[in-house]
Amino acid sequence: MKEISQQTKKTEAPKLTRVLGLWGVVFYGIILIQPIAAVGLFGIASRDSNGHMVLTLLIALVAMSLTAVSYGRMASMYPSAGSAYTYVGNGLNKNLGFMAGWAMFLDYLVVPVINTIYASITLQRLMPDIPYIVWVFLFVSAITLLNLRGIRTTDKSNKFLLLVMTLVIGAFIILAIKYILNIDGVEALVSTTPFYNPETFNFGAVMTATSFAVLTYIGFDGVTTLAEDVKNPKRNMLLAPVLVCLFTGVFSIIQIYLAQQVWPDYTTFSNIETAFFDVAERVGGSILFNAMAVILFVACFGSGLAGQVGAARLLFGMGRDGVLPKKPFSTLSMKNNTPVFNIIFMGVLTFFGSLFLGYQGAAELLNFGAFLAFMGVNLAAFRQFFFLRKEGEKRNLLWDAVLPILGFLVCFAIWINLPSTAMIMGGIWFLIGLVYLIIRVRFMKVKNEVDFMEL
Repeated sequence: MKEISQQTKKTEAPKLTRVLGLWGVVFYGIILIQPIAAVGLFGIASRDSNGHMVLTLLIALVAMSLTAVSYGRMASMYPSAGSAYTYVGNGLNKNLGFMAGWAMFLDYLVVPVINTIYASITLQRLMPDIPYIVWVFLFVSAITLLNLRGIRTTDKSNKFLLLVMTLVIGAFIILAIKYILNIDGVEALVSTTPFYNPETFNFGAVMTATSFAVLTYIGFDGVTTLAEDVKNPKRNMLLAPVLVCLFTGVFSIIQIYLAQQVWPDYTTFSNIETAFFDVAERVGGSILFNAMAVILFVACFGSGLAGQVGAARLLFGMGRDGVLPKKPFSTLSMKNNTPVFNIIFMGVLTFFGSLFLGYQGAAELLNFGAFLAFMGVNLAAFRQFFFLRKEGEKRNLLWDAVLPILGFLVCFAIWINLPSTAMIMGGIWFLIGLVYLIIRVRFMKVKNEVDFMEL
């Protein structure tokens, strides 16, 4: 009997351990997005929207919430690691699922790269004698080692980082409210001007700025890569993406609303890219100014940590299904059920990506992969819940058709207006994945998959 039991253990498919509760997953998503994501966008979005960044955040929140609903519903139906790859593969087609996963992998790959670049540049400015490559190596090594310790360690680290960021932003909110009350009184604290100022409002400018402000929410979908780490996935994976979007949106709107009231003239910033620092210094002096700089680094660290683990689990899902080589990509550590190879692989890619990609180029790639996958998940949700219902199950026109179609259209409108550089670089990445898929289907004769040419 012992021999049979041991043999069964050996032949069982690798499994992740369900240790995370709903709020652990939500914390992960918030850290991945960064609760101060809107801070870095403040100056540019305020300028491009003619002082209506709060309105752009509200519009973007509605748009991303539609897609979050599709992600949540698909995650509750297919509670396994893989995110867009899994949902599009099951809801539409396995080959299309691979391409969605390939596009999403670009997104997850770029998240830690962007954060590594920004954090390393910041550290080099503080200590210029230490070369940039050293900071990149130290940063990537730190997030990789933490993730290798397992998802419990990542969860604890995420909660600590979230606490630090929340404390500093909480201090900003309190000091900003105090400043507004002292200068302009209660009327300035409760105002509709940040949402709509008839003197400067321009619909075209607001929509252009919205396509930029939507970056505040990019990464909410990362929570679905933890579907095999979460307890009660049917409930928690339905709620988590929507809660992450709502928290990020409300928290960001409060920050930017107060910032616009503290500094209403968006044309007078000394540096448009670090405009929020000027606001922080106005309400809290040099202490708050320096604290904001520190939490931006902390945010980069947390986001890089979360982005790497999300990519590792996406690779695990694709490896386990045989889309990528099974032996390395679906292998889990016997000690803590961690996809060790995937984490190290992601560490290497992040290191070299941070050396050869510029910050702007990396940032432009982010939306290409993200919105391509978002469109796929919305279509998959539409087909899954409207057309593939079991016999006798009633359709809900709003939830099963209207919401996912609206989500697809909004994502397409954003994606089609991406900068040409992002479209070219992202298109090359997509083409590489397409060539790999054709070779795999045509010449390797993969079992149980639809021939690509039949699509």
